[in-house]
Amino acid sequence: MRWLLPVLCLSLTMPLAACATTRPATYLVETKGPYQLDTGDVVRVSVYGDAELSKTYRIDDNGAIAFPLVGPVVVRGDTTERAAARLAAALSNGFMRNPDVAVEIDQYRPFFIQGEVGNSGQFPYVYGMTVRAAISTAGGFSDTADRGHAIVYRRQGKAMAKGSVDLDYPIYPGDTIVVEERWF
Repeated sequence: MRWLLPVLCLSLTMPLAACATTRPATYLVETKGPYQLDTGDVVRVSVYGDAELSKTYRIDDNGAIAFPLVGPVVVRGDTTERAAARLAAALSNGFMRNPDVAVEIDQYRPFFIQGEVGNSGQFPYVYGMTVRAAISTAGGFSDTADRGHAIVYRRQGKAMAKGSVDLDYPIYPGDTIVVEERWF
């Protein structure tokens, strides 16, 4: 009879051990890669030696910067380094000799949050934000919110990706976060 208690404990803990996992979290939406410019971002362009051209510009609906002298320069999908190279190439085409151009992000495009939060809507993105920080920005969870995960919608190329993520998942500008209602 003394052997029955250890055998019973062992048989009850075996199914629980199968629940433990050490594999990394995987998401349906992409989390890697350099930041790509898109509509709504505001960039600060610095042209060395020309204070008139050095200012902030908003990327328009066509994904372009309306740049003086050269007109619209498409930068959608580019990194800041690639955007600087495009602007320098446009300026060197008959306007300046060897222009030195730098581009940096002045203001990210907003993210959106809806569902079971205090205030749904559009909010300014801060670099390095997570789902948890976004929920806090939106006034926290409502009383009926599912506090364990959220759904993130993210544009990837021409398609929209959707993934159920935990609260420490990193978000990007332009993401839409949906906090669902919990079901008992």
